[in-house]
Amino acid sequence: MKKALPWIVGVALAVVAGAITVATPSPDALRAPFVAHAAFAPDADEQQSVTTRTLTAAVVDATFAESVEVSDWRADGNWLVVTVAASAPHSEVEADVELATLHVGGEVFQASERVRDTLFDAQLRIGIDTVGMLAFELPPDIRAGDAELRLSSSVFTPRLDDMVAVTIPLDRLPTASSIEITPPETGL
Repeated sequence: MKKALPWIVGVALAVVAGAITVATPSPDALRAPFVAHAAFAPDADEQQSVTTRTLTAAVVDATFAESVEVSDWRADGNWLVVTVAASAPHSEVEADVELATLHVGGEVFQASERVRDTLFDAQLRIGIDTVGMLAFELPPDIRAGDAELRLSSSVFTPRLDDMVAVTIPLDRLPTASSIEITPPETGL
């Protein structure tokens, strides 16, 4: 037994070391955002909202468009226009959408900055929805599958902060020939 004890202790230590290695998160996971998920259902009367530290948001509409217009500006292409109702849950400090990305099949698309009068231009209020649009210019072949809209009040990347993520079923969305981007409205 005395000769076997060091071997048993050695094997036990190796198993513990292996378990610690498996349980230790990757460096990326240590800085990853805290994601709160919801889903958009195009046919539903009520949409799921999700609340994080700085945002409460729900996708209320999503439509593909062959062109988007803002007063004197127009652009053709494969546009996904998403209408979001957002508000501040606790404080109006940092209560705005600074980062909006669409994740589709491993690709990431930023909301267009060429389109004026979007939800980026709105200061959110506590408990009062601001409804605004976000426009994403996509490659022509992206029209099916699921996309994930990610919103954050952190400008560059929400490291160790919260993020809203809403799944959008692209193949269930309608298509319009043109959509006029309207300024965000508060209190609808």
